[in-house]
Amino acid sequence: MINQAQINQILSPINQFLHCETPDEWVYEAKKPENLKIILIDHLLCELKAGQSAMFLIRKYAVDADSAATLLDWFKPYEDFAYRKIGNLDSLKGKSNISKSIMAKSNSPYSQELIDKMVLLIKEELHHFYQVLEIMTDRGIDYHTIPAGRYAKGLLSHMTTYEPNTLIDKLIVGAYIEARSCERFAKLAPHMDDDIAKFYISLLRSEARHYQDYLTLAEQIAGHDISERVRFLGQVEADLISTIDDDFKFHSGIPSAD
Repeated sequence: MINQAQINQILSPINQFLHCETPDEWVYEAKKPENLKIILIDHLLCELKAGQSAMFLIRKYAVDADSAATLLDWFKPYEDFAYRKIGNLDSLKGKSNISKSIMAKSNSPYSQELIDKMVLLIKEELHHFYQVLEIMTDRGIDYHTIPAGRYAKGLLSHMTTYEPNTLIDKLIVGAYIEARSCERFAKLAPHMDDDIAKFYISLLRSEARHYQDYLTLAEQIAGHDISERVRFLGQVEADLISTIDDDFKFHSGIPSAD
C-alpha cells in the first residue's frame, strides 16, 4: 500500500486541476454506514460507464468495423449484469482482458494513440467493476439498478456540437470525471473499513493516469492551446460539485437538507 507522501504526490496535480475541493458536507453524508450501499452500487456503475465512454470514443473515432464489434462483445457480460441482471461474480471473473486485437481505421489521424490509451483504461475500469462487485458480495449487498445522477449529464450538456471540438470536449470531460473520482477516493478512504480503504487508495494511481491520458489526448488532437476550454469545463464541473444536489451519489454535489 502506498504511503501518505506518495498519496500527496499523486493528489497534488489533481487538486491543481480541479477548481474546487469536495465539500465536507458530501464527505459527512458519504461516510454514514447507511449510505455504503449507494456509494458501492454507484461506484460499480461509474466504473462501467467510464469504460463505456472510452469504448464509445474509440468505436466512433478510431477503429474499423470488426474491432467495433469486438468492443461491444467485450462489454456484453458487464452490461448484461448491470442492466439485465444476468450473470454473477463467477461469470465475470477474468473478463476484463481482451484477447482480440483492436485495429485502427486507416483514415484516422489519431487512431493508435487513442486506442492504446483507451483500451488500457477500459481493462482497468472493468477490473475495478469486478473488484467493487467482490466487496459488495462479501458484505451481502445485492445489486440493483439506480438512476444516474446529474453529474456526467451536466458536464456533457456543455459540449460543443461540431468536430473535432466535440471529441476534444469529450476528452476534457473525461479528464475531469477521472480527476474527481481520484480526489473522492482519497477523501473517502480514511472513513471506510480497511478493505475498502485499501482498495480506494489502490485506485489513485490509475485514476490519476486516466485523467492525464484524457487531457494529453485532448491537447494532441486539438493541436492548439485548449486551456480556456479546460478552464470553462472545469468551472462547470466545480459548480456541479459545490451546489445543492437532491440525489446523493458518488459524484453528487452538496446533499440537500431534506
